[in-house]
Amino acid sequence: MAETGPHHVLLAWWRTHAIAQVEHQAVNERVHEDAGWSQRYLFNTAMSAGIAILGLLLSSPAVVIGAMLISPLMGPIIGLGFALATADAHQIKRASTALIGGSVFAVLFCALLVLVSPLQNVTTEIAARTRPNLFDLLIALFSALAGSYATIRGRAGTIVGVAIATALMPPIAVIGFGLATWNGTVFFGSLLLFVTNFVTIALTAAVMARIYGFGPTLSPHQTAFQSIAILVTLALLAVPLGLSLRRIAFENFANSYARQAVSDVFGSQARISQLDLDFRSSPIKLTATVLTPTYRADANRKVERTFAKAAGQGAAVSIEQYRVGTGPGAAEAAALQAAASQGSVSSVDAEVAELVERLALVAGVDQGQIMVDRDNKRARVAATLLPGAQLSAYHLLESRVAGVEPGWTIALVPPAAPLPDVSFGDDDAPDAAGRAALGEAIWAAKRLGLAIEVRGPIAQATTVVQAFAKAGIAATRVGGGRTVTLRWAVPDPTATPLPAPGATPTPAPPR
Repeated sequence: MAETGPHHVLLAWWRTHAIAQVEHQAVNERVHEDAGWSQRYLFNTAMSAGIAILGLLLSSPAVVIGAMLISPLMGPIIGLGFALATADAHQIKRASTALIGGSVFAVLFCALLVLVSPLQNVTTEIAARTRPNLFDLLIALFSALAGSYATIRGRAGTIVGVAIATALMPPIAVIGFGLATWNGTVFFGSLLLFVTNFVTIALTAAVMARIYGFGPTLSPHQTAFQSIAILVTLALLAVPLGLSLRRIAFENFANSYARQAVSDVFGSQARISQLDLDFRSSPIKLTATVLTPTYRADANRKVERTFAKAAGQGAAVSIEQYRVGTGPGAAEAAALQAAASQGSVSSVDAEVAELVERLALVAGVDQGQIMVDRDNKRARVAATLLPGAQLSAYHLLESRVAGVEPGWTIALVPPAAPLPDVSFGDDDAPDAAGRAALGEAIWAAKRLGLAIEVRGPIAQATTVVQAFAKAGIAATRVGGGRTVTLRWAVPDPTATPLPAPGATPTPAPPR
């Protein structure tokens, strides 16, 4: 009885209208002819690799694309795919030798060019090829489909060869760069990309060849041992691809989880201007810039909790928020305006916003109370009273913020907390503890713009008053005592507190 099910009808139609129209023997001979080693292949490989590495060093996509036009890599890799489909061990060896040999030659040639080049920086074009992702796999897949189909249908040419070379030649050039600069991250990252693309293209070409009727019957020179060896080779080649796919899949899902978590916290009126995940840090670092009509003080904590629930692991979240209008489409308009002006949310804005957030946290105040002088890179904030905290604690907080904000002058104004006593040694000079107390008092007096009253023995109190005067602090001896004690002078009620020296503070921009 004839098989008439939909599956069998479709197969019969495919054999009649697709496979039967392919000249298998002619295609197989043409593929084998282009898959071998030759002087032309070696020369074009060197020229393509040279142009590619120069384009990568100059970070010029146009030059990199130009290298693809003369790349001969399509022949060996398509030949390898067809050889795998026909289980032809001799052609597998021949195509593999040409592809691997040409690739090694291209890597060494690129490394030599990098060694003699004055440009050895990791450009954006190089960095983009050190961590394969899902889009790189799709590029390799579509390139293989285009190359295989064109070869089978007799339409192979330069344009299809460019598609294949796009997935192979740039990673080869980056491998050479990593080798020349002894950069393990670049070398192994680009090597993983090359292996991933290589396996994807070869296996896709083999599957396409099988679909169009290319099988072992076209190559009688095979044995059971050869078939087993081919299967083992395919399994071994699939290992790095599987590991890469697993990591790429997680990163892809993590990006979706992160974007969804940010959207859930800020609502539909907000727009995500930028979102990045750094998978090399532990835990994962999630940074985002959000255009929102409403500032959310607890956004970092909420996004971190939502992301951890979805992704199954935590992340260090840092979100920069910028206020936009509340009218219809205000966030979209702000995003378009930012893109048109190449980012109105500039690096300076981000730096100021991060500084304001950090100062508000350590000072225990709202962000609107922080004064920022952008032109002179100065920031000033009056801290709230921390129970039990001495002046040294506020001084330490200021130093820590200044340490992570290079180039900025930070002024953390402490409350008028009690001043420490100044202890002296046997030589009537302040000892180590006394010098530290004197330094804290001078710092606090400068921040608060207040005068100091000094009590203690005449000689020692005079020494302290002179130290204050030398630092520009108004100080007066008001009485005696056995030890030198300090206290704030009662300020003139009509006086205005002194601003930070040289600064003309302006409020921080709304966020």
